[in-house]
Formats: sequence, C-alpha cells, structure tokens
Amino acid sequence: MTFKEFFKKFWASISAPWKIFRRKAPLISFITGRLITMLVLLFLLGFALFGLMALAPGDIVDQMMTQQLLSSTESTSKTMTNSSFGEDKNFSELQMEELRKEFGLDKPFYVQYFKWLHRVLVDHDLGTSLVSRAPVGFLIKSRIWNSVILNLISLVFITIFSFLLGIYFSSKAGSRIDTAATFFALFFHAFPGILLLILFQLLASITGLFPVTAFPDFAFKDAPTKFVFSYMHHIFLPLLVSFLGGVGGTMRMIRATMLDQMGMPYIFALRARGISEKRVYLNHAFRNTLNPYITGSANLLASLFSGSLVLEIIFAYPGIGRLMYEAVLQEDINLVLANSMFISSLVLIGMVISDILLAIVDPRIRYS
Repeated sequence: MTFKEFFKKFWASISAPWKIFRRKAPLISFITGRLITMLVLLFLLGFALFGLMALAPGDIVDQMMTQQLLSSTESTSKTMTNSSFGEDKNFSELQMEELRKEFGLDKPFYVQYFKWLHRVLVDHDLGTSLVSRAPVGFLIKSRIWNSVILNLISLVFITIFSFLLGIYFSSKAGSRIDTAATFFALFFHAFPGILLLILFQLLASITGLFPVTAFPDFAFKDAPTKFVFSYMHHIFLPLLVSFLGGVGGTMRMIRATMLDQMGMPYIFALRARGISEKRVYLNHAFRNTLNPYITGSANLLASLFSGSLVLEIIFAYPGIGRLMYEAVLQEDINLVLANSMFISSLVLIGMVISDILLAIVDPRIRYS
C-alpha cells in the first residue's frame, strides 16, 4: 500500500464519523471544529513567537550581564589594571553560559517551546519570569483583573451609547444635528489615541481636577468604599479617551445599518399595515442591526485589551498591557508568551461566541 492510499484510507476513517456528527448536531459540531482550529492556531502562534524571540538580537542574559557590568564599573576605581579587567570579562562570560543553561536558552527555540508546552499542559505551570523570578501565573493574575475591569467598563459604555446614538441619528438622517454628530464621530475616530491621552494627561496636570495616574495609591482591602470612588475618579480620563475613540466607528456602523434596513421592502410593508414607527424601529429594524454588530464586536474586547497598552503606559495603570510591554523590552519569553496566548485566546473565543450569538438572533443562519 502506497502512502497516498494509506492517507486516503486514514482520512476516510476520520471524516466519516465527523460527517455523521455534523448531520446530527450541526451547531455543536461547528463549535467543536472552531475550538479545534483555535487550539491549532494557538500552537502555531506560540511556535512563531518563540522563533521571533530567538531571531531578536541578544537575549535576557545579555541584558542582565550588561546591567551588572555597568553597575560594577561605576563602583570600581578608575585605576583598574588591564589584567583584572580581563579576569572580570572571563568571569562574566562564564556566568552568561551558566545562566543560559539555567534558563534553557542554550537549546534551539523549538526545543524550548515544546518544553514550555509540556510544562503548561502536564504540570499546569506557565513557568517563571526570567527577570523577577516570580511565577508567571502570579504576575498575570495580579494584573489581569485591572485590565478586565477597565476594558469591560469601556465596552459596556461604547455598546450602550453606540446603539442609542446610532438609532437616534438614523431617524434624523440629513439634519444638522446628524451632520454635526457624524463630523465629531469621524474626528475622534481618526484622532490619534496616544496624542489624545497625552493631551488629557496635560489637562489633568494643569487643572488638577483629575489625577495624572489611573490607579489609586492604596489597596482595595484598606478602604473598599473609598477605593471604588477613587478608582472611578482616576480612570475617568482614560475611560473617556477609550470611549471617544471607540464610539464613533460603532455608532456610524449602527446608523448606516439602520438606514439600510429602513429602506428595505419589508419596512414599507410594515408601515402600510399601520404598525407604529416605534415598533418598526425597535422591534424589526433594530433586530437586524445586531448581526453586523455581533460580527464586528468579535474582536472588540480583544482590541480594547491591545489598545489599552498605550493607556496603561501613559497613565501608569497596572494592567496586563503594561506587563506585556515590560516583558517584551526585557525579552522575558515566558511572560511574553503567556500574555500573547491570552490576547489571542480572547480573539478566537470572541469569534466563536459571535458565531453562536448570530445563530441565536438570526434564525436564517444554520450550521449544517
């Protein structure tokens, strides 16, 4: 039997039960297929990240030893002899070799990746930060909820106001207020977010009405009620920037979808039957605007997490985006990989959830 014949026979033995499963449970089979695809993509992403970090010049050991040599050079006398300098240099090279063996950086990147993968899947351990020597799971856990809370608040406000404003301005299409709203939506959508963050921070510094940082300087357990009010005061400006940058594009999408639906023949038929304009808008046209929003919002939460990187750096917010930035600068591969896998998982899970929601809100969609 040739390899081609063996492969065809093997593929037929796998695909036959899958086809039966798809006929009996189309939605469940679709979700299962997307989850399998998600795992494959995460595997390939991790492999690519290890390869890219290996291609980057230097590594974390080079940075650690450079910092050590700089600090030791400042503390040594200017009259150091050449022989002693050579001994220090040899000692540093030996130290670098020892550290690379300890961190496993002396192995090829694919060997490092499969060792990391085995540790995650078998031991349920994300590894240890090569810089702080703290567990990666602990570092992510200490920052993740800060980013989740900030981005969920932003997502809720963007969603609510986008629908309210999009539906309202679709009913005022062509009016002066609609033209003004469209202008400001395009302006803030196209305005560089990093520049807007800097301008708002300067405003806070000059006026003193808001803090220049986005997180209180005391813990939640010290004073829970005071922390909540202080937290809302600290994140107001960063949240406003995120809202202004996100609401414009979403509002225009909903407005355009509503206008498109209002020109459909079924809308004229509903009006001819004497159904009130409120019911036409909210019960019929509005429901059909959910499809493009659900499709577009699959990446919205993940994009908020990615976009909050600049926000967290400028406003000194202790979130996962800032942790990712510091890990990339220090070439902390364990921390970089864990953060990247988290963001990628959000994207892929969001896509699966959006497909499921589309099947729920639109009975025309079937995964058979």
